Amino acid sequence: MAEVTVGVLALQGDVREHLAALTGAGATAVAVRRPEELERVDGLVVPGGESTTISKLAEAFDLLDPIRKRIGAGLPVYGSCAGMIMLATEVLDGRPDQQSFGGIEMTVRRNAFGRQVDSFEAPVELAGVPGPSFHAVFIRAPWVERVADGVQVLGRVTEGPGAGRIVAVRQGNVVATAFHPELTGDRRLHRWFVDLVRGATDGPGQHRFAE
Repeated sequence: MAEVTVGVLALQGDVREHLAALTGAGATAVAVRRPEELERVDGLVVPGGESTTISKLAEAFDLLDPIRKRIGAGLPVYGSCAGMIMLATEVLDGRPDQQSFGGIEMTVRRNAFGRQVDSFEAPVELAGVPGPSFHAVFIRAPWVERVADGVQVLGRVTEGPGAGRIVAVRQGNVVATAFHPELTGDRRLHRWFVDLVRGATDGPGQHRFAE
């Protein structure tokens, strides 16, 4: 299999957990804090954390526009929880000055499932990812309220709070979940994303759009 380098946006959030999960999934995992580090990766993970803080730090570290441009050029990107918010084209209940990277034409409601004390776990089946349902961990999680025609719904909450809500989506090479697979020992989603990166990579810095 082709070797790929997948970066984790290392400004705030559960960076270490994603680095470990990606390494376990067969990728070379690196932290990304600078534009020059972004240029060297074949794929990128935007971790869970605090979306408003990630937004401010991405601007302060001059990463907002470079990430947007690489997404537009076909870079495979996966966002979990706050990462889902950062990949949305519209965010509800966010700060007025909050910015996102975009990449998925969807409307996401921030902290839709409630506060920290309302965190919960529930099974989620993901389209295209083999095996049983994911044991999904939701922490101050968003949900997706609207998707455009070109967005594929990969999964919904099947029981418990917010049953039926969209919590996993994909548009081209960009994927997002409202839950945290990096906090469990289940590496299927990270392996699936690493395979997506391999399939979308034509060479260093060269990516094609997924069908």
